[in-house]
Amino acid sequence: MKSVYIEAIRERDQVDSLFLVRDKTLALAKNGKPYMTLRLMDRTGEVEARVWDRVDQLDSLFAKDDFIRVRAKASVYLGKMQLVVSDLQPVAEEQVDLADFLPVSSADPQQMLQEVLGLIAAMTDGDYRRLLQAFFADADFVALFCQAPAAKSMHHVYLGGLLEHSLSVARLAGDVCRRYPAINADLLLCGALLHDIGKVAELRYRRSFDYTDEGKLIGHIVMGVEMIDERLRQLADFPPLKAMLIKHLLLAHHGQYDYGSPKRPKTLEAVVLNFIDDLDSKINGVSAHIERETAAGSDWTSYHRLYDRYFFRPPTAGRTTSAAPLSPGAESVPSVQVVTRPCATQAPAPTAPAMTTEAEAKKTAAKTVRPGSGPLKASLADQFAGLNLELFSDREEAHDR
Repeated sequence: MKSVYIEAIRERDQVDSLFLVRDKTLALAKNGKPYMTLRLMDRTGEVEARVWDRVDQLDSLFAKDDFIRVRAKASVYLGKMQLVVSDLQPVAEEQVDLADFLPVSSADPQQMLQEVLGLIAAMTDGDYRRLLQAFFADADFVALFCQAPAAKSMHHVYLGGLLEHSLSVARLAGDVCRRYPAINADLLLCGALLHDIGKVAELRYRRSFDYTDEGKLIGHIVMGVEMIDERLRQLADFPPLKAMLIKHLLLAHHGQYDYGSPKRPKTLEAVVLNFIDDLDSKINGVSAHIERETAAGSDWTSYHRLYDRYFFRPPTAGRTTSAAPLSPGAESVPSVQVVTRPCATQAPAPTAPAMTTEAEAKKTAAKTVRPGSGPLKASLADQFAGLNLELFSDREEAHDR
């Protein structure tokens, strides 16, 4: 039975508990002596562990995705908690409760699914409603959709994360459509709920979160379009134009070729979906990093490689990782078995920045005008060519969005 969870480990603690091995790496120290780096996880988070002694002997006892019992001392190194392992033993899967090791969404999956079904039932476009109902009437698909994480490492990295992220994007879509009536609300909602459906097969999440072979070779965008094609073949007289528009939303939702997008957004709804998908994923990813990585006694997080920065957290800051509901859920649905964890407190609204004077604004504008910048170019990409406007500079895991 698991006795100590990662979130409760403090510096100088003597740890004796069970963990799931998310990653395992062997290397040589400067003196030529081998050492082992482990990434251990349970449902409350992850922690790095180092093995300095008896490396060859202990290495032969386990592999990645195995369960192990670890005896170690906790210490803080470069602002991050680390375990120095003195001994470890393999543990059979029959002896553990899997719910202790995989993180889960803090939101109730049953309530989220009811809200999704309520949004679908309220749609006025019968064709897009039929397409969504074809997916959410399939019990096997619903079970996978409610269980899968939304990504391997970037955002919503927990069971139920795909459902939570998709619903959050759908809520944001509703907010945007109320402010911009020219947007086709039902088309955008359809794209919001289906844009990441390929992740039910792209990711594996039996133990740790990783990509399947199909996920590595094809990817969730193309896999999602294939899933939509399969459903469309079952729907009589579905308008070809609407089929093309919804597939374009999936193919373009990553926004740029460099970020793994087969197409760039070329409809208003595709542009909006790209932005709100990116917004929700980044809010969740940054919030999770701030919550997880802030060192004791410091208002700054440790360095995040993918985000290429440190983050500041005021002492009273909490976590907000998804958009607020648009409306209560509608009909009842079959129970979905996903364990929930307690919700964190919500972050207070940020203080508005100071106003910039007119003189300062003119001076700033003069500095940003490039020589020879004549009339407007044909596209936003042309206008912004050469400028670094991306929030995160390291997009190594762009398709993890």
